[in-house]
Amino acid sequence: MPKTSSPPRAARATGTGPKQKPISRSKVVKAPVAALGPRQIQAPRRIWYKPLSWRNRPPVPAYRPLPKARRLFMRCWRQLWHYRRVFLGIVLIYGILNLLLVRGLSGSSSLTDIKSLLDSSFSGAGGQLLSALTTFSYLLASSGSGNTATSGIYQSIVFVICSLAFIWAFRQILAGHKPRVRDSFYKGMYPLVPFLLLGALLSLQLLPLLLGGGLYSLVTTNGIAVHFWEKALWGGLFAGLGLWSLRMITASIFAIYIVTLPQMTPLTAYRSARQLVYGRRLLIWRKLIFLPLSMLVIAALIELPLIYFITPLAPWVFFALTMLIVPIVHCYLYNLYRELL
Repeated sequence: MPKTSSPPRAARATGTGPKQKPISRSKVVKAPVAALGPRQIQAPRRIWYKPLSWRNRPPVPAYRPLPKARRLFMRCWRQLWHYRRVFLGIVLIYGILNLLLVRGLSGSSSLTDIKSLLDSSFSGAGGQLLSALTTFSYLLASSGSGNTATSGIYQSIVFVICSLAFIWAFRQILAGHKPRVRDSFYKGMYPLVPFLLLGALLSLQLLPLLLGGGLYSLVTTNGIAVHFWEKALWGGLFAGLGLWSLRMITASIFAIYIVTLPQMTPLTAYRSARQLVYGRRLLIWRKLIFLPLSMLVIAALIELPLIYFITPLAPWVFFALTMLIVPIVHCYLYNLYRELL
């Protein structure tokens, strides 16, 4: 019989390709780890001198190796630059909505006052550098704050709407189409309810981390844990709860992109994402850690000279950088999700 060819990766990512029959455990296909094409199922190896490998175990997926994080990052920049008109249009709308609803049109007098106060406290070239670093830390800490009590609600609404627009645009680009800014907002809003439900699930998965942090802060500030071994014990509990949350949200991050597919429910998207990250969470964590570190270095290289020489301009440039971070993060994560397929 002639062999049937597997659907292309773009069709599998968009959900338009033909459906594949699931491989049962009785019909196990062995495949090398670096095999191309769709993921297959391979049987666990049984070694004669390891009795634990003799028992019946479920088959595991065979994966292709993931690309380096820096290559994913450079690919993201190339995609954003090639379709810069579309993404700059979405970023412009995102920035205007944040200015009007969240940040306001306030000036940079507070940052200038803080910089002047720090300059008077430190002396010398090293002191000036320390003052710039402290001012940059203040910018990072105050980046998500608004001028009113309802700024956080508006910020969440604007972030969700623009995130859906970015995801729809990336899916169209990688499928070979040329999207428009208007269509990104018109056609990209249909999975709003599943997207919000999955966001609620992600918030619930962060509860163990918040609980562990609250318990550790409670026992250390109130003098309950005094000795080193007591603090180490509570710190281990906090680390364990944090790893539990991190393990759960690793799948939820990619489920955000799966749930935007047509006729997809949040639970189905989460189960599909768990299959994608199965056995590869440590490798995925390395890819995820690279992104915030690289963005922090780039922001520091841009902001520190501005803080040092042109302090009033620094908060506005930092605001523009925070608006550009959103498409960069979505582009990086979406490309990583495509590599996991």
